[in-house]
Amino acid sequence: MASVCSLPAVLTRGRAVGVGAGDYSAGVLPAATPRLRFRPMTSGDLDDMARLLGDPRVMEFYPAPKTRDEAARWIAWNEENYAADGFGLWIIETLEGVFVGDCGLTWQDVNGEPKLEVGYHVRTELQGRGLATEAAAACRDLAREHGIADELVAIIHPDNTSSERVARKIGMTRLDDDHGGGGGGIAVRTVLGLRLDRASTGPLGGSDSTP
Repeated sequence: MASVCSLPAVLTRGRAVGVGAGDYSAGVLPAATPRLRFRPMTSGDLDDMARLLGDPRVMEFYPAPKTRDEAARWIAWNEENYAADGFGLWIIETLEGVFVGDCGLTWQDVNGEPKLEVGYHVRTELQGRGLATEAAAACRDLAREHGIADELVAIIHPDNTSSERVARKIGMTRLDDDHGGGGGGIAVRTVLGLRLDRASTGPLGGSDSTP
């Protein structure tokens, strides 16, 4: 289960400099939820992240599961995002400290335009419990509260119905198809989104308004 589809090419793509700075204070984490808490990803998470990103079921809609070296690059990319943007994908864990996966906010390219994306990966054995939705909603609320961007998107493989359900549960609707593929070998990716302006809680206009 995931909405982020673009490693490794995303590692070298330029950031959306000056887009949606808002009043966000670097290092502020999403609020804890009834079952989950967030913390920054570090090199100490390599074993857990390598198992997560190396799981063929978690990575079903990526070109391939990630190697341990690629998982290390994933962590490094997020540490770079923290330094440059103040946010990235964070570790999500239970309130007791059990590793669940990752979830967070990153700048992604959608048809040549920088967009703020919420992405998530949850351990296979913990899927189907609403944890990805819970974490993604907390990230949505952080982005809205701090005015990081005007809109939030989820970029999803067209066959990844589980990830699309998560996006819809946090208020997103179908916006467009991305034809850039993010360098991940996917010709067309589905883009869902919602408005983040504080006066609105509704989705962006799009071609599919199914709730």
